Amino acid sequence: METTKNKRLLDTIEYPADLKKLKEEELPQLCQELRDFIIEQTAKNPGHLGASLGVVELTVAMHYVFDTPHDQIVWDVGHQAYAHKILTGRKDRFNTNRKYKGISGFPKMTESEYDAFGAGHASISLSALLGMTVADRMQGNDKKAHVALIGDGAMGGGIAFEALNHIGGTDEDLLVILNDNHIAIDERTGGMNRYLLDITTSHHYNRFKNTLWKLLTLKRYKPNFITRGISSLASLIKGNIARESNLFEHLGFRYFGPTDGHDVQMLVNILQKLKQLKGPKIFHVITKKGKGLPIAEQNQVKFHAPGCFDPHTGEIIEVHEEGKPIKFQDVFGKTLLEIAEQNPKVVGVTPAMLTGCSMTIMRDQMPDRVFDVGIAEQHAVTFSAGMARNGMIPFCNIYSSFLQRGYDQIIHDVALQKLPVIFCIDRAGIVGEDGATHHGAFDLAYLRPIPNMVIASPINETELRNMMFTATQYQDGPFAIRYPRGHGSQQEWRTPLQTLEIGKAEWLYKGEKVAILSLGPLGVVAMNAIKELKKEGMNPSLINVRFLKPFDETLFDELLQTYSTIITIEDGVKKGGLNSTVSELIAAKNSHVRLFSIAIPDTFVEHGDLSSLHHELGFDQESIAQTIKACYDHN
Repeated sequence: METTKNKRLLDTIEYPADLKKLKEEELPQLCQELRDFIIEQTAKNPGHLGASLGVVELTVAMHYVFDTPHDQIVWDVGHQAYAHKILTGRKDRFNTNRKYKGISGFPKMTESEYDAFGAGHASISLSALLGMTVADRMQGNDKKAHVALIGDGAMGGGIAFEALNHIGGTDEDLLVILNDNHIAIDERTGGMNRYLLDITTSHHYNRFKNTLWKLLTLKRYKPNFITRGISSLASLIKGNIARESNLFEHLGFRYFGPTDGHDVQMLVNILQKLKQLKGPKIFHVITKKGKGLPIAEQNQVKFHAPGCFDPHTGEIIEVHEEGKPIKFQDVFGKTLLEIAEQNPKVVGVTPAMLTGCSMTIMRDQMPDRVFDVGIAEQHAVTFSAGMARNGMIPFCNIYSSFLQRGYDQIIHDVALQKLPVIFCIDRAGIVGEDGATHHGAFDLAYLRPIPNMVIASPINETELRNMMFTATQYQDGPFAIRYPRGHGSQQEWRTPLQTLEIGKAEWLYKGEKVAILSLGPLGVVAMNAIKELKKEGMNPSLINVRFLKPFDETLFDELLQTYSTIITIEDGVKKGGLNSTVSELIAAKNSHVRLFSIAIPDTFVEHGDLSSLHHELGFDQESIAQTIKACYDHN
């Protein structure tokens, strides 16, 4: 029988209270076990590996020093939080991470009291933390510590700068830990990155680090040592590391660091002392993304979320995709390069998603015509507007759930001024394991009310190409093209580029009684369902809508005169998209046609594999066929 003595330290820990029973000298062993556990689990159940490996020591140190969940830790870029989840009661369920009905891949308030604030999008932690700190102070809860862990590129986001500005003007007692790993998903860009790099590579840094260790690891000290030591440390940093200027000090923070984020005992000692210092503080910690898995350290972009891999060697286990159609993302990337080769005015813009959206294809060939603006969606939109204003043709590629962050800029800076920015909206619809924070559920609904906006969604890869080409010739305002994550349906997709008639739908099948209006790639699923239904004697019509706006009202008038039932199919929310468009037209024309809808209901869809989620939502072939059958039964 295995004794407690022979168990891994990690086996003895369910919650942070158990962690606090360990001696400080045992913490490095725990960190190694925790890192091994993350590698072992993520190797067979894919997730966000690199960022979580980089913050193992930080996570252990924070939960060792702070009294969570009473003390509150807000995580930025939630994919850093795997170690946090394992140490806060979810170790035994971690094998369900990102799986259907399993635990979320991001902090989630409804999942655990230790998740102080939900996090899926970057750069939000500082604003949330300040709000929580102020709320507690106003209610007399001034004995609670408030900590934010921000990093993995998130400090470059606009909302983070806004929060820094606000916090620095207060005397609120909070701690910002900056996890500086010099990368986001792709390599980080911009002035903030250069500034942090200047600090960490300063020739005064080594002298500082040695002094820091001596100062903060003394075990015995007089009662006033902390105050004197912290004051001396602050002066040392300001005087030696950033002699010309320290941005954070000028904003009103007490700045500490940079220091080694993989020395857990040093981190514990520093955090114990910072915990006793009042006012806004920022602790700058240097980590390595993918720490502990050599191949992940060397290939940080690939190992941000590598899929399945060998936990011993790190070798990625390639999923057999021979015979599968190309991914929509690669069609976008290859077509963008093709169009850019023909038209010197075409440029690419993306907020830190170069690899994910395949804009690297153009970047590798035309680096001076591709712009990665960092985690800054608002800036990406208005930057694109400025380029369009002066004659360029910007393809601004932003994931659907992230484009929400630039909504005011779409309205005010682009659509109001009728500037021809081409929005390529990647990851539209249900995205799978990343869940509610990343599903592209709302783009159709939030874009449709905006004047001067063309909204298109291709049924397949060839149509995506043609929509992109069509958009380059449209000069009357913004042109949005939305498409899903992953593979399409065509083996032969690279046909000559053609111009589509904007606002014109396409008949796929002409039948009787029931007319199906489908927007986007779910039309292919509907086609397959209809093929099977024809064997049972049913013959519905199917229309590839193509353009939600402008909508093909001429074709729709024909449907109202011919069919008794209409079904709309869209990979977006029911309220506001295709269903709402058709419903409004039926009401305006005083028609008695019955309307059924296959769409995302008025709820946030949780995480899971695409097949499970599509079945739950009625997007799979069997479910679509059942909906069509039910409509025939009502005829």
